[in-house]
Parts: sequence; structure tokens; C-alpha cells
Amino acid sequence: MRGLAREIFLDTLREISIPRVFAEKIEYSRGMLRVEQDLYDLSACSSVLVISIGKAAHTMLGSLIAQTGPPLEGIVVGSEPPPAQHPRFRYFLGGHPLPTEESMRAARAILKAVSGSNVNTLVIFLISGGASAMVEVPSDEDVSLNDLVRTYGALVHSGAAIGEINAIRKHLSAIKGGRLAQAAFPARQVSIMVSDVPEHSLDALASGPTMPDSSTTGDCYRIAEAHGMLPHFPESVRNIFEERALDETPKADDQAFVNSRWWSILSSTSAANAAAKLVTQHGFAVEIDNTPDDWPSERAAQYLLGRLRELRRGVSRTALISAGEITVKVDSHGGTGGRNQHFALYCAQQIAGEQVTVLSAGTDGIDGNSPASGAVADGTTIARARAAGLDPSDAFAGFDSYSVFERLSDAIMTGPTGNNVRDLRILLAY
Repeated sequence: MRGLAREIFLDTLREISIPRVFAEKIEYSRGMLRVEQDLYDLSACSSVLVISIGKAAHTMLGSLIAQTGPPLEGIVVGSEPPPAQHPRFRYFLGGHPLPTEESMRAARAILKAVSGSNVNTLVIFLISGGASAMVEVPSDEDVSLNDLVRTYGALVHSGAAIGEINAIRKHLSAIKGGRLAQAAFPARQVSIMVSDVPEHSLDALASGPTMPDSSTTGDCYRIAEAHGMLPHFPESVRNIFEERALDETPKADDQAFVNSRWWSILSSTSAANAAAKLVTQHGFAVEIDNTPDDWPSERAAQYLLGRLRELRRGVSRTALISAGEITVKVDSHGGTGGRNQHFALYCAQQIAGEQVTVLSAGTDGIDGNSPASGAVADGTTIARARAAGLDPSDAFAGFDSYSVFERLSDAIMTGPTGNNVRDLRILLAY
């Protein structure tokens, strides 16, 4: 069953591959570009500019070019070097998880490129997860890159929720929170998105550079005060907050969005649905439950295992599919692993001796600081680990889950997939 779970995960990655989805949802014929339900007459455009940013930037651009045919031009910012470079495109290697000088050069290049747009320009934004750090420049020139990195650190360690952190990031940025769309006005704009955020928070993807921002400067001041952030901010950022000098981000009624459209063509729901369909083909009764999205790892595991056991009462072979991300708070002395392997190792301790298999892996092929995308565990994992001279409890406590799964050949090694729609968990009971 470990092999079956692994097979289903890998088959799911193929089902939700970006080239495959682009071929279904984007079409070009006789000068007309169809993006989902929208049509764009490229022959009527004075220019077509493509901005591709995020972990899937290279895959998305290649897929778009494969569909369109005509020559395109623009800027690409990814976290990995491109497998090949397309002519008429400028390439940048953005920083991740923190912005770098290259991130700032990329952001300035993009803002300069879109600022030359007119009413007959079509700007196609290809956006995927990770772009928040890869493309960044402060809205205030007194804020240096070092100040920005220090601010990011203060935000992450403040205890604030991710939505609160994003609100402040957006208001400190010249490109986030709809400001990229504002810079591209009056061009016609379409954003094609591969989403690594919850379905109801699409403007959180890459911190919403092309979408209206629902947060306000007032929210930012309140959040900073509630979490005691100001003493931890560098002087330049602290001064902005003390002087109440944040500039407001564009809202839904801003003219920048009059000719803007947004299409999320891939998301964690896509992964969950594909996996459920594949599991059904192997004779399992399947349920999708994304309830534990953004829950702490152990609480999520307890919930999903409890739900699986409930489902198992009436069916001999049952499966539970869960998409989204879970959280793990790692101390400074953590070993090698990631949230997916940590989740799998916790589950292994809870299902020891049972006929249950649990897989958890990232669709981007990356799990924490390890070379794995995740891991698969079952009722024999703990016994096999001990027989191999390993101590699963110590590995779990030390956030060193990779050492266990790598030794057992149960780490899932895909390498970067060129996709990113959050994590997928597959639980089988038989």
C-alpha cells in the first residue's frame, strides 16, 4: 500500500501538470487567444507583454508559448535557473524564501516594462506561489533590502497570522497588493494563476500584485500594535509606522481593475480531485476533507486519522484525501525534514500495527530543508525504523524526520516539479 500511495501521488502530479492544464484551458487560433471564458484578439493589440513570476514561472511560460504560437516578449522570474531561455524574454533568479538584490532588480524591471503600456496593450500575468519574495521592491526608497529582510523576519516571528503578515507586506511594497496592476494601467490585463493559497484567499497568491487589496493601512497599524512589532522593525520601517505614513493599496473600485481579469486554472482543489479519482479506480471508497488547512501538524493528523477510522467502520477499503498546508513550529536546532515528513512520522507513531497508510507530500517537490517532497508511512514504519537502529521518537522530537524515511526508502523524491498547488495527503485504510 505504500507503493500504491506513492503511485497515486505521482500520477496526480501528472494529471495536474501545467502543460496539460494549459492545453485544456488556454487556446490560440487565428489571432484569438482564449483564456477560460475570455477571448483576446491579439492581432488588435499594439503589443502583448508577458510577466511570469513564481516557482512555476518557467513551466507556465513554456506552456503558454506552446499554445499561442506567435512570438511573445516579457520578463520571467523564477527560483530556479530556466531549463531553456525563450528569445525576447529577460530572465531573473529571484530570492526565496527571502528577497534578494535580484528580487529587487526583477521588480524594478517589471514595473518599468508595464509602465509603457497603453490602452491597446495586453499584459498577461502568469503567477504562481513563491513570487512574494522573488519579486519585491519597497514603496519607500528609505527602506533598504536589509531593512526589508529584517522586517520579514520580525513579521514571521511575531505570532501574527499569515493574513496579517501579508497585509503589512503589501503596504510596504511597490508591487504587491494590486500595485503592479496599477502600474500597468491602462492596459488590458489578464492574470493566469497556479494557486498555492486557500481557495477563498486568492489575493494572497504572491501577495496579490494584480488584484484589489482588501486590507487597509489601518489594519496594518492595528496588527503591528497588537503583536508588539515596532521594536523589532528596523528604524526606516518603524518610522513609517510611527508617522502613520503607509500609502494605501488600490481597492476594488480602482480604475486599474476595470479591464482586469483573473483565472485560477490550478489549485489545491485540482490536486485533491485528481487524487480522489485515481484512488477510486483502485476500489477505495473516497472522501475529500480539506478541513485541517493551516492547522498545526499534530492536530491535523489526529483529525484526519480520526475521520479515516470513522469512515472505515462501514467500508472495507476507504481513503481520505486532504489538500492544503499544515504548520510546524521548528526550533533553531531542528534537523533535516519538512512539514510533510513531520506529519507522516507523527502518523506512523499513531498507526503502528494498523492496516493504514499515510502519504504527505508537497506538489512543488520541496519539503522543508530536505531533498524530499514528502514521505509515506504505514503500520510497519516504526517497527522497521527500530529494526534499522533508528529512534523514531528522537527523530520526531528533533525535527529530523528525513533521516528515518530516507533510511527506510520511504522518502518521496521528485525534485522540483515546476508546479506548486500546496500539499497533498493521501490516507488509506484496508
